[in-house]
Amino acid sequence: MAFGRFERTPGQAPMSEINVTPLVDVMMVLLVIFILTAPLLSSALKLDLPQAQGASASAAAQAVRLSVDAQGQVFLDDQPMTLDALAQALKARAAQSIAAGQVELPEVQLQADTQVPYGRVVEVMDLAQLAGLNRMGFVTQRKPDAPKP
Repeated sequence: MAFGRFERTPGQAPMSEINVTPLVDVMMVLLVIFILTAPLLSSALKLDLPQAQGASASAAAQAVRLSVDAQGQVFLDDQPMTLDALAQALKARAAQSIAAGQVELPEVQLQADTQVPYGRVVEVMDLAQLAGLNRMGFVTQRKPDAPKP
């Protein structure tokens, strides 16, 4: 009996390199998402908000954000407005909420710089109340805790 060997061809060697193409694809998608969402996360207005000990973030789902800078300029969701245009926009927001069948009108979150005269803040509050938006919150910065002795 003859024992013979079949001729064997050498197989492919195992691959010792990592394929980074999928990793690069995922990283590029994440980079694009970050570039698109980063400007939306920060407010464009530079305000010196008053500080309060009990300041906490409100979780109002549908809030109307009003800001008054140090020069007295009024902003609705970071868009500069005159008082007449603000009155119309606030009435439109209230009408939209009523048309949508919401039980409660949205809350007004008022951010006013510390240098703004009180009268200007009252004017803005009055416009919101005339539009029917009676729930109001004042946005402040949290006062730093006093060091313990």
